[in-house]
Amino acid sequence: MQRQDFRCFHRLRVRWAEVDPQKIVFNAHYLTYADCAVTEYWRALALPYEASMHVLGGEVYLKKAGVEYHASARLEDILDVGIRCTRIGSSSMVFDVGIFAGDRLLVSIELIYVFADPATQTKRPVPPALRAIIEHYEAGGTMVELRTGDWDTLGRDATALRLAVFVQEQGIDPAIEIDDQDALAVHAVAYNRLGLPVATGRLLPSVDGQGRIGRMAVDRVVRGQRWGRAVLDALMQAARERGDRHATLHAQRSAEDFYRRAGFAVQGEPFEEAGIAHITMARALD
Repeated sequence: MQRQDFRCFHRLRVRWAEVDPQKIVFNAHYLTYADCAVTEYWRALALPYEASMHVLGGEVYLKKAGVEYHASARLEDILDVGIRCTRIGSSSMVFDVGIFAGDRLLVSIELIYVFADPATQTKRPVPPALRAIIEHYEAGGTMVELRTGDWDTLGRDATALRLAVFVQEQGIDPAIEIDDQDALAVHAVAYNRLGLPVATGRLLPSVDGQGRIGRMAVDRVVRGQRWGRAVLDALMQAARERGDRHATLHAQRSAEDFYRRAGFAVQGEPFEEAGIAHITMARALD
């Protein structure tokens, strides 16, 4: 088992509470680390677990776990927990987990999960859609599809995401979240391979060669996988194609670094919008 065997990793730092009197990580915590990696795996598949399992008609239950210890992790070590699916049976899925400190393998774990009816916990066949998603991911495939279009085409899915992020999560008044600009805008929505929307944004009509990007929202369960960047790139491409020379946006201060990594620079001073601190940012569309 080597690092290059894995596509999905979860990075963590060993905490004081995880170290035993021998000054090494207590053995049971490695299974917790593996479980964190399982959560990261669903995120890498762009599958919000609860919503996805509802669509798939079942739940995934751990049947068996096997752990082999090769070396110990210590306080403050940075660990990379790799996970991959190695086999899918009729109702079971086998995952290998490798816990690494640098390139050194510390612990190898095998997890066997069963797809089952959540009411009775009796096994069911792994749905073909889930099988296809996992196989596609392990083969190096992309996990989202970007669609751009008008409000009539994408509005329902964009609205669901925006209400979840801006209204339910951030407490913004729903009366100002959906506005009359939506009907004029170009919208982008990223869909996972179950057809569920996971990220969205919009591009307002051009003004003096500038396109205004906004309403960027990503399902909180799958953040950190670049789905938001995929939406942003799609909107900038749409702006280029209609002849815009610059893109501007009002970034929440908490997302400022995200936009900096996409080439946007701060303009002016911070301000408050919908009760949240924002900053204007812009970039040229090369």
